[in-house]
Amino acid sequence: MFFNFLDELRAAGIPASIKEHLVLLEALDRDVIEATPEAFYYLSRAIFVKDEALLDRFDQVFAHVFKGIITDYGQAPVEIPEDWLKAIAERYFSEEEMEKIKALGSWDEIMETLKKRLEEQEKRHNGGNKWIGANGTSPFGNSGYNPEGIRIGGKSTHGRAIKVWEKREFANLDNQVELGTRNIKLALRRLRRFAREGAAEELDLDATIHGTARQGWLDIHMRPLRHNAVKVLLFLDVGGSMDPHVRLVEELFSAATAEFKNLEFFYFHNCLYEGVWKDNRRRFAERTPTWDILHKYGHDYKVVFVGDAAMSPYEVSHPGGSVEHFNEEAGAVWLHRVTSTYPATVWLNPVAERQWQYSASTKLIHEAMAGAMYPLTLSGLDGAMRELTRKKH
Repeated sequence: MFFNFLDELRAAGIPASIKEHLVLLEALDRDVIEATPEAFYYLSRAIFVKDEALLDRFDQVFAHVFKGIITDYGQAPVEIPEDWLKAIAERYFSEEEMEKIKALGSWDEIMETLKKRLEEQEKRHNGGNKWIGANGTSPFGNSGYNPEGIRIGGKSTHGRAIKVWEKREFANLDNQVELGTRNIKLALRRLRRFAREGAAEELDLDATIHGTARQGWLDIHMRPLRHNAVKVLLFLDVGGSMDPHVRLVEELFSAATAEFKNLEFFYFHNCLYEGVWKDNRRRFAERTPTWDILHKYGHDYKVVFVGDAAMSPYEVSHPGGSVEHFNEEAGAVWLHRVTSTYPATVWLNPVAERQWQYSASTKLIHEAMAGAMYPLTLSGLDGAMRELTRKKH
């Protein structure tokens, strides 16, 4: 079986030699691990995998070779999440009902209709198709369905609201969180490589001594200064549809904070507008005008947006489209100002790239970024770092 394991690793492109095979056998012979499948997995992975990029490939080979041997040893029983059980009790609309529901029309028509509803309505409604209420097909209210509705309070059921009227509290991201996912650990290496910029101005003493001894005469070697010369502006989308991605973004935030000496970060929600903030608990009281940022930080800054770009398309294309306030200028206008001021700008998206085509807002932001949107994956981070390095101010 062990020889089969070696052959499968090689077939998968993992450079496994007889030497590693013998090291594994010797470790097992000396009982360096406890006799559990989990301990054997970590031992063999440490011996055979020299490049973190091959970890997923190793996992696939290991699962294939030792299928039926690795059990659920030590794992707790799986329970059905409570949210799933609650969802069964929620009202679902049939396809026939959804087909009958029609959008009211343009943005202006929807807002004008809402104004009239507020003036006319005198009591609470539930399950209707016109008034502001819940569990219905009206464009106004919550917990129902309408392709272009305005959610007023409550929780999102289908994620289709073009505007949300309620005050929401967002939590600050923790830049001290321990890096846990494999891809973010690899991202730190990419960020470190990206940060090491500088002219060859520092004497490389070891290389100079080695070269002099080899050549027989003074052979001076220089090397780039080892300091973080890169300056970064980091804009982080928080709240709403970004909630499922908090852990991943926290890990990226932690990596960037640890690596970049010249890092400035700001929060925004859904799309960039006229103001951003540093503290989500005081995001309404203490905002930084976006114009101030454009005037304060030089054109040599690298700009990184992190967000899922999932929102109503009106938030990008229309004044007043923001879900939380009346923005006098469309989000696309502000994105254009940023990309014009900072040529080295990218957008990192935690949503799988294959899903971008189904989101109108994602397409709009992708266009506003001139195509510089990358998935928050290992290959995506590589592409984003190359993009930032290639573009000069």
